[in-house]
Amino acid sequence: MPTTPTLEQRTATAFVAIPSVVTMESMADVLPPLTSRLASFLAQQGVEPSGPPFWRYTVIDMARALHVDVGFPLVDPIDALADGIVAGELPAGTYATTVHVGHPDGLLDATRSLLEWGDDAGVTWDRADGPDGDVWACRLEEYLSDPAEEPDPTRWRTRLAFKLAD
Repeated sequence: MPTTPTLEQRTATAFVAIPSVVTMESMADVLPPLTSRLASFLAQQGVEPSGPPFWRYTVIDMARALHVDVGFPLVDPIDALADGIVAGELPAGTYATTVHVGHPDGLLDATRSLLEWGDDAGVTWDRADGPDGDVWACRLEEYLSDPAEEPDPTRWRTRLAFKLAD
């Protein structure tokens, strides 16, 4: 069940990520191991993330493929990247946010609710039509719960944060 959406101002934030192209069917098998790989890379570099891991959806075509950056936010950018790991910056701006509490299977409904809330509120998302699907400036799932500390997925907390157009 998601919380009532709110609008929040976010500053630009450095990040590292592993970009991936997945389908709805393959994402649960592909993306979580990338989060672990990236966490190990940061630990080897002695770099502490400044927040929870995230999946940033950059291009979405639910029927075909999703372009997803599996990442961690950082206080300061880093240069020393391993193969397949990129650095970037999450854009500053106004974001609509909500927190989903429950199994990740409920994130589709939570996302739908946030998008419908935005339509009802008259917000304009920072997205455009592209040849491969909807291109988003920043559409995040931030994983607030650590499965090692909270093993019950029905209690996991995931914050959705979608950037509004400036």
